[in-house]
Amino acid sequence: MLNLNKLNLSVAVRDYDRTRPLMDGSVRIDGINPVFMTLPPEEIFFRAFRNVEFDICELSLSSFTVKTAQGDCPYVGVPAFLSRAFRHTSFYVRTDRIKTPEDLKGRLVGVPEYQLTANVWARAILSDDHGVKPSDIRWIRGGLEEPGRLEKIAINLPKDVRLENAPEGRTLSGMLEAGEIDAFIGPRVPSCFERGHPNVGWLYPDPTAAAIDYFKRTGIFPIMHLVGVRRSLAEQHPWLPGAVLKAFEQARNIAVERLADTSSAKVTLPFVEEQLKRARDLMGRNFWSYGVAANRKVLETFLRHHRAQGLSSRLVKVEELFHPATMETFKL
Repeated sequence: MLNLNKLNLSVAVRDYDRTRPLMDGSVRIDGINPVFMTLPPEEIFFRAFRNVEFDICELSLSSFTVKTAQGDCPYVGVPAFLSRAFRHTSFYVRTDRIKTPEDLKGRLVGVPEYQLTANVWARAILSDDHGVKPSDIRWIRGGLEEPGRLEKIAINLPKDVRLENAPEGRTLSGMLEAGEIDAFIGPRVPSCFERGHPNVGWLYPDPTAAAIDYFKRTGIFPIMHLVGVRRSLAEQHPWLPGAVLKAFEQARNIAVERLADTSSAKVTLPFVEEQLKRARDLMGRNFWSYGVAANRKVLETFLRHHRAQGLSSRLVKVEELFHPATMETFKL
């Protein structure tokens, strides 16, 4: 039964183990009656930034930063980082012509959207670790498996960055398979790779080893998505962003506790216990951290690269991203 004294709000997130305790009622967001919509991130982001359709939702860190820099972001940020990933698995190349990251200079590289968070981190890896700048590559933008995808929000790139749309009716996976582009960078796997095309493979032969080395050198576990609260709601109810952070942290804690329960497998995958131990040995027990303090270095690194890549019109400060009520939390 709905509590009429609470706010009735829409919540759009993907169905993760770290959001499921919210959806099954194990964790409640103080003061609200949530209406959950479990949707793929691409749909959430498109609807959120085009039409501001949700009250609380998962957001792309890059798109959120673009809008924050422009001063017209319809959401305020909550530092609950629902998606994080090392992006060494995001590089798919024609192995018959690309052998090293440096070989990407002067090549045609497909991206579903130039400003995707995964692609910001991928270009940061290329720049910091291999000296390959965005201006060294010819970028082709288009749908991975469906033609005609465009940027969800407007961007203004530096003049030395060459970005053009894929030919009408073509997909990036199809172009990679045909050898019309030399590589693809993005968060999803091209179907030609999944089918085992003999000349399409990862740029990093062992991306896990590359990611572990990256973390040991930098201490960075890249952030992909945060949570946003509709700005007008946060202004009307300043307690709301803090309540959202509290609930998402509780849900994350439950998810990690369930992973650590060795009585039976909680994930349909072998070696989960071993992988959890390996992650904790490498990254510490709080390996999937929320909050600003624990993630300041990661956020500052992202914001620096976002500005350097011309995606934000100015260097955004970490404090600009998040509602003041979420910058620190109480302790017992």
